[in-house]
This record gives sequence, C-alpha cells and structure tokens, in this order.
Amino acid sequence: MAQAPDLQGTPVENPAPPPDKPIYLLTLGCSKNRVDSEIMLGTLVQRGYHLVERPEDAEVILINTCAFIGEAKQESVNAILAMGELKKPENGRCHTLIVTGCLTQRYAEELGGELPEVDHFLGTGAYAQVGDILAAEAAPRSVIPDPEYIHSAETPRINSLPGYKAYVKISEGCDNACAFCIIPTLRGGQRSRPIADIVKEAQALVAQGAVELNLIAQDLTAYGHDQPGRPKLHQLLKTLCDEVDVRWIRLHYAYPRDFPDALIDVMATEPKIAKYLDMPIQHASDKLLRSMKRGRDVKFLEGLLAKLRARVPGLVMRTTFIVGLPGETEEDFAMLKDFVKAQRFERVGVFEYSQEEGTAAGVMEGQHDARTKAKRRRELMAIQRRINREQNKALIGQRVQVLVEGASPETEHLLVGRMEGQAPDVDGLTYINDGLAYPGEIVTVEITQAADHDLVGHIVGRDGAKPLAPKAPTSFKLPMAQGWSAPQGS
Repeated sequence: MAQAPDLQGTPVENPAPPPDKPIYLLTLGCSKNRVDSEIMLGTLVQRGYHLVERPEDAEVILINTCAFIGEAKQESVNAILAMGELKKPENGRCHTLIVTGCLTQRYAEELGGELPEVDHFLGTGAYAQVGDILAAEAAPRSVIPDPEYIHSAETPRINSLPGYKAYVKISEGCDNACAFCIIPTLRGGQRSRPIADIVKEAQALVAQGAVELNLIAQDLTAYGHDQPGRPKLHQLLKTLCDEVDVRWIRLHYAYPRDFPDALIDVMATEPKIAKYLDMPIQHASDKLLRSMKRGRDVKFLEGLLAKLRARVPGLVMRTTFIVGLPGETEEDFAMLKDFVKAQRFERVGVFEYSQEEGTAAGVMEGQHDARTKAKRRRELMAIQRRINREQNKALIGQRVQVLVEGASPETEHLLVGRMEGQAPDVDGLTYINDGLAYPGEIVTVEITQAADHDLVGHIVGRDGAKPLAPKAPTSFKLPMAQGWSAPQGS
C-alpha cells in the first residue's frame, strides 16, 4: 500500500493548532491497543482537537482495530460499518473516518476496496502520525509502513483510565513463533524501550496521580534482549521500584519460557511488585505444546509454577488456555483439565482456537468444528468456576488491601475497587458496602461475602488522607469494546 515519505517519523512538535474539532476514538482488543489509542489521543489533543463521548457529535472518528482472531476481525468490521453511517448528514457530523491498528495492517488493500467510507487507513507502525495525516491537505489514503515504531516517554500520550491507574507498554512486537499467533506479522519483531525511558514515563504517570502501573508487552519476559547490553526484566523492575514512587507494579503477559530466578527474587522481595502474575500457558499436553512451538514442556511448566508459589507467598496467578487446537484429542483435553484442577489458578481465561491464514497452525491437519471448541471451552470454564468459588469463599474473614475506584455503576450505595490480586479490565471486583474512601485510595477491607469472581466487604482501615489531585488532566473516557476481548499475551 502507499506510504507517504513526508508523513514518516515523529509527529511535528508544537504545530499550530487547527480550529477546535471534536473527535471520537473507539478502541477494540487488548490493553496494548489502548496505549496506542492514548498516544493518538495525546497527539491530537496537542494539536487542538477535543474528545467527545458520543460518536454522533464527532467530526473526526478513529477506530483502533484488532485482528487477532476471526471474532475480533468481525467486531472491527462491524464497528467500521456502524461509524461509517455517521458520515451521512442525517446521522451525524463525521466528515473524516480513520481506521488504524491490526486489521488495517493485515488487510489494508482489501479494506480499501470494500470500505469506501473510510478516509484513511493507518497500520500498526503509523498510529502516531495521525495528526500529520489530518493536517495534510493531500494525505494518502493508506499509510502502512513496516511495523517498526515504538513510542517513547517524549511521545504525547493521555491516560484514558482514571488517573490512579495506567498501563505502561515496555516493548512492542514479538520474536516468538507460536504456531497459532499472527501477532509478529501484525506488530513486527521485538522492540524494547530503554530502562531510563520507561522509568521517565512511569514517573510522569505517577506525577499525574497513578498509584498502580500495569506493565504490558506481547512478551514481557523477553524484555531487553534486543537492547544494547541486553537488560533483563528484573533489572527494569528493580529500577522502577527504586526510582518510581508507586504503590503497585503489576506484571502482564509474562511468557514462561525464560523466567530466571533473579526475576522471581524481585517479585518476592520488592513490596511494590504486586503479588500477581499473568502468564499465558496455553495448554498442558506436551504434544500440543510442541506443535504450538511454545518451547517448554509440561514438566518445566509445573516446576516453574511450583517455584513461583513457594518463593512468592500469596501470589495470584492468571493464565490463558486455548482449546480446540488442531490435533487436540480427547486425551489431550483431559490432560488440560487435570492440569487446571491440580494447579488451581486464581484467574483463568479460556479461548477457542481460531484458524487464521498466515499461521503455521492454520494449515495443520485435525482442525475442529465450532461445536467441539465451544463445548471444550464451557467444560474447562466450569472447572475453573468451581475453583474460583472455593478460593473466594476462603477469603471471607480475611483483610485485604483494596484500591478504591469509586461508586459502583450498579448503585451509588456501594463503592467498588480491586484488591492486589484483581487486575483492571480482566478480573473480578471488590464491592465495599460500608465505609468511606476516595477514588485512588488504598484501604483495608474485611471480606464478608464471595461470589465466583467478585467479593464484598467493609472498610476496617484507612489513613484518612485524600489522595493528591492529579497535577494534569489524566482521565479521558475512551470507549473500549464491550464484547470480544483479546487473548492477552503470547
């Protein structure tokens, strides 16, 4: 597809702002996509645009798409078609519709022919150029460079979450070759950010009010191998703990193949590292792990999990599995069920395998029908629900630290928050039915009730201090998809 040389690179600094224009930005898929959207938002706000909550009120609409599996692709196309209707004067004010992200990177040429209502398509390496695209009088319709871009602490970005929590993307792309995954094609190879640059961004987010930082990447534990000096994840974590005044640092999408003892030591000894680990394991059959090219067998995974549990007391483990992979027999699936029963993970996501062109698994023999995949997912999730119910009931009577998020959407008579073992967006919540606290405050809650995923309790301790107000506007309501959610990590 066409690529405009004059639109490559870092957006123009301090451009003259255009007349104030309303924009609407819809993000589909994972938290890594959210960060990309926050950079687009920061870039456009710097240029004089302002965000609106209703797409009908926007003159410019941006859709940041996902294309990880078939369901995500369909959701993205549906969103484009719906937003395209707002270009009709009787429906809305939109005069410019921009589509960015993984769907564009993967199918730019096809989309260009089938979606004439879209004014510009930007690939995964071009989203930071959105301001230049809108400013140019004759910008190309498609800007799809090779996915080589990675933002820095200097890149304009506006946190779209409430200011007390934020995501920090420490690297982009992936060097793994998992047979089921298209991400390296869509996002390119591993590109890690320097430790000093990550620390600078983290300090800026904390200065704006963040008390919780969620570290994300396609492969968190591969961090740094592509950087000069080959820094390691545990070195980054130690530096963050030393130089950033934050309460919780949470680890997401930690590929299990390379998990050194030094990383476990930092998790065990640094109080700022939340006792929470998101590690996508994907299966428990050696045959399937080999065909998926995961690099480790079940014996290794069991040993790593046992070591983590022993050396990091109280660790909450989240993982993801894929069912219905090509060649997955009933025996393989039984191994997976037994593994889940034995490991008793606190958080589990189960996804049905999606046959994707361009992947090694997409051409393997033994593809399963949709009914088989759905049945296996339901069966595995039923096992996990029973485990979650037992684990949550065991918390009744215990006192936990909870980050308060504000009034419950269901009723103003309840506060809602998350304990250390509940990550934003993907895990359950803790409801508070007695006590006063401010959003962004961490309080002590005694658990009195438990359901499969959520907890209920009352406040038994707080320091009485209202959290400091953010030093800069940090909370913009950025719509995220409410339906399909991407399988996070590699």
